[in-house]
Amino acid sequence: MSENQIAVETQGLTKIYGSGNTQVIAMEDVTLRVKHGEVVALLGPSGAGKSTLLTSVGLINLPTSGKVMINGTPVIDGARSLTDLTRFRRNHIGYVFQKSNLIPFLSALENVQIALELNGWLAPKAKKRAIELLRYLDMADRAANYPAVARALANRPSLILADEPTAALDSQRGRQVMELFSKVAHEQQGAVIVVTHDHRALDVFDTIYEMEDGRIRLKTTQD
Repeated sequence: MSENQIAVETQGLTKIYGSGNTQVIAMEDVTLRVKHGEVVALLGPSGAGKSTLLTSVGLINLPTSGKVMINGTPVIDGARSLTDLTRFRRNHIGYVFQKSNLIPFLSALENVQIALELNGWLAPKAKKRAIELLRYLDMADRAANYPAVARALANRPSLILADEPTAALDSQRGRQVMELFSKVAHEQQGAVIVVTHDHRALDVFDTIYEMEDGRIRLKTTQD
């Protein structure tokens, strides 16, 4: 795998909460690589460290130790300030939370547009981009999560992170959302990592990892 193929790489990511007798290791020595155009599922029971890994890669909940490189840039290695990380996150990472966090009194179009305007886009250009995204996602108003996905794509991020995006959806809509992530990864060459408990649509993923007790492993077809 050449370096320019790699969208995100982690090396030895560890997250420890507390100290002494209260110390909890939420994530331990996690190393993985995700290519551009690859859609990855992250499985595991509650408390396995999945969301901790996702928020560390997403530069929201910084790890205790380890490295994160996005598009070859070492964004967590002790050299960058929190201000730099915030700016980098806005420009390069899209995040879809379990709860869509949409503004309820705004339309799908307005929810995407406002995300762009908050990042400095002028209103006419932001509206045009929002319309393009919703058309690209195809009938986006049919599921509440679709506008959330569109909003995550607004700034053309190279990395999309989704935490249990289908938890509140039925099987049909859940599969539609998973297929949407696959479409984004394959057509736009973005890297997508999805934390999920939903095993019904795992066939849409290129690679599947499992986490347990804070450690990660590649899931094989025999599992």
